[in-house]
Amino acid sequence: MSRLPVSLVTASCSLLLFTFGPIGQAHADSMSALIAQKSAQPNESARYTPSYSAVPSAKVSTRSTIQRAGTYRPNTATVQPVTISQSTTSSINTRNYGNQPLTTTTYRSPAVQYQAPAMLPTFLSGSYDNVDSKYLPLLSSAETQSSLAAREVVSMARKMTLDERAIIKGGCWDYLNAVFNRAGVTRDTIHKGTYGQGPYARSDDIEIGDWLYYINHGYNRVEHSGLFMGWVDESAKQALILSYAGENRREPARYRVYDLSNVYQIMRPSV
Repeated sequence: MSRLPVSLVTASCSLLLFTFGPIGQAHADSMSALIAQKSAQPNESARYTPSYSAVPSAKVSTRSTIQRAGTYRPNTATVQPVTISQSTTSSINTRNYGNQPLTTTTYRSPAVQYQAPAMLPTFLSGSYDNVDSKYLPLLSSAETQSSLAAREVVSMARKMTLDERAIIKGGCWDYLNAVFNRAGVTRDTIHKGTYGQGPYARSDDIEIGDWLYYINHGYNRVEHSGLFMGWVDESAKQALILSYAGENRREPARYRVYDLSNVYQIMRPSV
């Protein structure tokens, strides 16, 4: 095989380079762009291969922890209304406790109601010779603190004794009988004994307005009867009694203190 001359070979190569030079350059530029594009994309193998050197990302919950208004329901057994004074109401009147309405207490001065003074019985200001003035309040209490029937009796007895100074024919029994009749009140026997043997009544068995039969220890221990008005000293059996001596003395009845240690009969006013 014959060889080509060197000059011819050289010329052929130059012609080839001249012919394919622009095409090869364009191909090289295209390959460079493709490589750069691939480098920019993530590695498919690296997408599924965990990286142990990287810090794991924090988990973020999207669930809201904010409660809606009005959904809170406190335990009413433990939440108690708060009571505050007037001085602190203005400063905390917009606060509440456990979504419970705040209980406020407003102080109000008690209403002063005018009351007309009670009319005192006119007999309290009187002067009498048949009752000691220190016992007049006891007579007044007897009329206000007794039963209706007893009140009628003691009130009538006071009028007959202090106002009328009535004289009744007979003795103590006759006078008290007249008092009951004028008052329109009957009487019931609730205790009955005898002068010498009793049984004798206890002090708590006796009430205002009772007609009593008792032993008069202040006057020869005779039998006597009188109208019970109240205790002066209950422990000593000392009581205020409406008593009438009567007979030929022609003296009005009087209120005196008697010893009621031996009361053997009690007759009580009734209607």
